[in-house]
Amino acid sequence: MLSAQFSHISHWVFDLDNTLYPPHMRLFDQIEVRMTAFVQDALGVSEDHANHLRQHYWQRYGTTLAGLMEEHSVDPGPYLHDVHDIDFSVLDADPALAERISALPGRKIVYTNGCAPYARNVLEARGLTGIFDAVYGVEHANFRPKPERIAFETVFAQDNLSPDSAAMFEDEHRNLAAPHAMGMRTVHVAPEAEPAAHIHHHTSDLSTFIAKLLD
Repeated sequence: MLSAQFSHISHWVFDLDNTLYPPHMRLFDQIEVRMTAFVQDALGVSEDHANHLRQHYWQRYGTTLAGLMEEHSVDPGPYLHDVHDIDFSVLDADPALAERISALPGRKIVYTNGCAPYARNVLEARGLTGIFDAVYGVEHANFRPKPERIAFETVFAQDNLSPDSAAMFEDEHRNLAAPHAMGMRTVHVAPEAEPAAHIHHHTSDLSTFIAKLLD
């Protein structure tokens, strides 16, 4: 029974983008466009090169922002404000998901590589406001991104989280490697499975998965 594998969990950690809303809502597409435009303007490069750097920095550093900070000393504040200035109306409220997350026993938090104000806007659009005990953004990790272990450790220390009694829900499979190594139960939330030793479970439907945990 699936719920038995989570019987020890008292701390539930949820990623935000493409985890607490499904990828088909395409919210992150808007952010990618704004990231490319920011890189283009900040570095004075062509749109094509800016798009290349956006993806290259994400691959190498974990986020585009981390690459911009490391290689160009970019101030994270204006970047985070600019790239998250998007239209949230593409998101639909999900009352069933809200009810099911609320019913999970223990403490529930959001931890995203975006910023916390952006995360709260997403939660509001999804009808998930008020069901999480805390919301943490990249600023709470001193701008170090997932998948870096130090980023997780920094945020989890602030929340007094014990990894051996916690579960992590995340769409980006590489971001589950550190939580797994720390002793967390890991759930990959994505349309396609990515078989890997650091992934305990996969689901393409977060709400249905949580419903099974509550059985």
